[in-house]
Amino acid sequence: MVESAPELAEKGAEAFCDAARQAVAARGRFAAAISGGSTPRAMHRLLATEPYRSNIPWSHVHLFWVDERLVPVDHPDSNFGMARQDLLDGAPIPAGQIHPMTLSGTPQSAASAYQKQLQDFFTHTEGGFPVFDLIILGIGTDGHTASIFPADQSAFDTQAWVVAIKGGMPDVHRLTLSAPVLNHARSVVFLVAGSDKAAVVKTVLTDETAVLPASRITPVKGQLRWILDRAAAALLAQ
Repeated sequence: MVESAPELAEKGAEAFCDAARQAVAARGRFAAAISGGSTPRAMHRLLATEPYRSNIPWSHVHLFWVDERLVPVDHPDSNFGMARQDLLDGAPIPAGQIHPMTLSGTPQSAASAYQKQLQDFFTHTEGGFPVFDLIILGIGTDGHTASIFPADQSAFDTQAWVVAIKGGMPDVHRLTLSAPVLNHARSVVFLVAGSDKAAVVKTVLTDETAVLPASRITPVKGQLRWILDRAAAALLAQ
C-alpha cells in the first residue's frame, strides 16, 4: 500500500521498469499489455520521463493493449489514443513494436485480427495461450477488469485469445484479452486508487466466494500483485 495516487503511479512505473529489464536480460525482449484509465495514465506519463525513460530498454519493448473501445484513435475514449498522448509520444519505442488493437470491420473480425497479431508474435505458448511478461490491470467499482464485466464473463470460458464484448460505460463494442491470456502472464499487476474502489477491493481480496471478474484473475504460474493507495485499501483492516 502507498499513501497517494501519485505514489501508486510511481510504484507502477517501477514495476514496469523492473519487469522490462528482467525480461530483456532473460529472454531478449519484453512483452507488456497495458490498460486505459486514470491510474495507468499517470503511470504512462512517468514512464516517458526521467528517470524511467532512460532505465527502460525501449529497443526491446513490445507494447500490446489489454482492451480497447472500438472508437477512432483520436476519440477521448480510445485507450491507444490516451497511451499515444501520455507515453508513446515521449518514449523512444520503435513504431514497429507498438501493437494497438485493430479497429476495422466488425467487432468479431477485429478480435480475430488482433489474435492473429498475437499468434504471429508469440510463437511459444503455454497451455495454448501466450505468455506476456507483464500485464497491467485496473478494477471498476463493479468488479470488472480489462473489458470483462460481471454480466458477461464468457471471456473466462474460452480458448480465444481476444474476445469482442459490448458493455460497460459507455455501452460500446470493445475488444479485450481473454481471461486465460491474463492468467498465463508471468506477472499481473493491479493498480487501484480511490475511496470509490475500497468496497470492491475488500470483496475481491477477502471474499473467497466472490465471482467478480477481478476475483477470477489468478495467474496459472505467474505472480499476482495488487498495488493500492490508502483510500482504496481503507476497508481491508475492517
